[in-house]
Amino acid sequence: MQQDDNKKFKKAAALSYEQDSDRAPKVIAKGKGHVAERIIQLADEHGIPLHKDRSLVELLVKLDLGDTIPYELYQAVAEILAFIYKIERRAREGRL
Repeated sequence: MQQDDNKKFKKAAALSYEQDSDRAPKVIAKGKGHVAERIIQLADEHGIPLHKDRSLVELLVKLDLGDTIPYELYQAVAEILAFIYKIERRAREGRL
């Protein structure tokens, strides 16, 4: 949650990355309040991993939909993607 004008608003951003076709991850959804809650709900319903990082989401929600992430965020996002790929691989192998 992030503090805005003395009210708490949940914020969320969703990224997509296709290794074979995308040069970098891109923002495919973003929002705050009810929109953020819906993004999180849809991710949960579809088994899409979630990662909570207040600082990162603040930067991602400033981007336009369809924008690729800026170079400055590559390291942070790469670490998250590596963690997700590792979890998915373990789940496929039945090691979770």
